[in-house]
Amino acid sequence: MGRAFEFRKARKMKRWSAMAKTFTRIGKDIVIAVKEGGPNPESNAKLRAVIQNAKAANMPKDNIERAIKKASDKDTANYKEVLFEGYAPHGIAIIIETATDNNNRTVANIRSYFNKCNGTLGTQGSVEFMFDHTCNFRIPAEGQDVEELELEMIDFGVEEIFEDEDGIVMYAPFESFGAIQKELEDNRGLEILSSGFERIPQVTKELNEEEVADVEKLLEKIEEDDDVMNVYHNMKE
Repeated sequence: MGRAFEFRKARKMKRWSAMAKTFTRIGKDIVIAVKEGGPNPESNAKLRAVIQNAKAANMPKDNIERAIKKASDKDTANYKEVLFEGYAPHGIAIIIETATDNNNRTVANIRSYFNKCNGTLGTQGSVEFMFDHTCNFRIPAEGQDVEELELEMIDFGVEEIFEDEDGIVMYAPFESFGAIQKELEDNRGLEILSSGFERIPQVTKELNEEEVADVEKLLEKIEEDDDVMNVYHNMKE
């Protein structure tokens, strides 16, 4: 098992603790997907993927349908996806994915977190190259041979595949998402339990306990922001 497995194992211990905040973030994903491709999941692959993730997070069906209906309203503000990069104390690289309807507010907030915690907000591309941008899919394990499936899915970009207690997980480069989604759903008729994107650090940096606390202080402030969707770093877990 490779870096993707270890990365997922570490992040699984740090899932969003507040269910309400998880639903809020999924709601933003729904708005973005509907604004881009319409409210019909049959013809909107991105929305279909978000709905799968909403179900995986146990978001009630009524909430999902209400979010889609709200997103379809022309008066509903769209969210712009903005990426921030910077350094936490002790040279830890951080990437922050946000979805915002007020970019000035988000920029000001993110900058203040770095300033207050002795970090440095960087420019575009300053740390992104240190991370591999990946996509992932989870399917049921029942009836599947992992080794055989791996051989078959290599042609669609899958680089790592493993089984855990929740099913079979596949990792591939970001740009392979569409081809893999199509192969799993249309050609194989497999149920996609969840899918998404992650940024996996190419190299991690080990810190002592005191240094970890410094970095965690900044990470906590960032993750509490309502505009923040995901935070990635290269500190060794």
